[in-house]
This record gives sequence, C-alpha cells and structure tokens, in this order.
Amino acid sequence: MADFAGMSTALQKGKAADVARLVKEALAENTPPGKILQEGLISGMNIIAAKFRNNEVFVPEVLIAARAMKAGMEPLAPALVKAGVEPIGKVLVGTVKGDLHDIGKNLVIMMLKGAGFQVEDMGIDQPAENFIAKVKEKGINLIGLSALLTTTMPMLKDVVEKFKAAGMRDKVKIAVGGAPVTAEYAKEIGADGYADDAASAIDVFKGFLKK
Repeated sequence: MADFAGMSTALQKGKAADVARLVKEALAENTPPGKILQEGLISGMNIIAAKFRNNEVFVPEVLIAARAMKAGMEPLAPALVKAGVEPIGKVLVGTVKGDLHDIGKNLVIMMLKGAGFQVEDMGIDQPAENFIAKVKEKGINLIGLSALLTTTMPMLKDVVEKFKAAGMRDKVKIAVGGAPVTAEYAKEIGADGYADDAASAIDVFKGFLKK
C-alpha cells in the first residue's frame, strides 16, 4: 500500500529524499500516478499553504517543502504524462518591466505547482508585449503579474491595457500582487484578482477556474 500519509508528512518537513523514495515505491506498486499526486504530494502542500496563510510557518519552511515536492515530482512527472493526467490549469507568471525582484514570484510559482497547476515562468523585467506573445504561443489564459516597487506598479496597468489593445482582454484572467500592491489598486487598473501572499494566489487562480 502506498504511504500517502508518510509522503505528505515528509513533504511538509522538507525531507526531499524520503518523498522521492516513497513516490518511487508507490509507482513500483502500480499506484495510479494521479492518486500519488493528489493524496501524497498536493495534500502535503495544501497543509503547508494553510499553515503559511495562518502564519504557522514562514517562507523558509515553504521553500523547503517546495523543494521536497520537486524531488517527488521528478520520478512522478513521466508517469503522469504517460497516464494522461492533466494539470488543473496553466498559469503564466512574471515580474513586470523595470522590476528585478523574483523571490515573491518564485514562491508563488512553487505554491501553484504544489497545488497542481502547470506554470510558465516568464522571469523578471518583462514588458507587456512579452506576456501577450507568450499567451499567443502557449494558449495560456491565466496570468500572474508581480511588482515589488511603487515605481513599477504602473507597469501592471500597462499589461492590462495592452491586452485590451490587442483585443485579448476577454481571453485572459489577470491577477496581480507584490508588496506595494493593494486590492483597491488591482480593481482600479482592471485586474481580475489580487493576492497579498503566495498562499492567497492559489485561492485566486482556483477561483478563476470556477468562473
């Protein structure tokens, strides 16, 4: 029997080697890959996300858990592809033009992957045109924009406006976040959602999937 509880606990504690071993053992027992993902890995990341939201754990613990999740995904990913297991959604995430910060963005990406999303990382200092080009190329309809400076916040609006100008605004859902960004500002610039931390970002994007 696959040890889902042990997998989840090891992930929460950041024990990467144990997570990878338990995933391999479960695969060797012909446990469905989707079940391993949901009941072993995602269940553990969901607990970490809830604790992070409640200030019971902090960024270092989340990063360690995400690293353990990644270790488990390495043997699991090929099995998921072979079994035809689809991600729950695809998200494009990047930091806007002029902003070189990436810690918050990277944390959001880890949490989204841990929740079952496929994530395309645009990186930092990205102009609106690059987001538009990537959406056209990959067919992604969920976007996460990060701005960590008051001076780069206007670039969030620029991305929203340029999607409008390209006639693509109704094809995408855009969420924004970052230290100086507020829910009021997100609404003002016409974004579809706002997250004040990485755990909230999961809720926002899951909410988009329901609409």
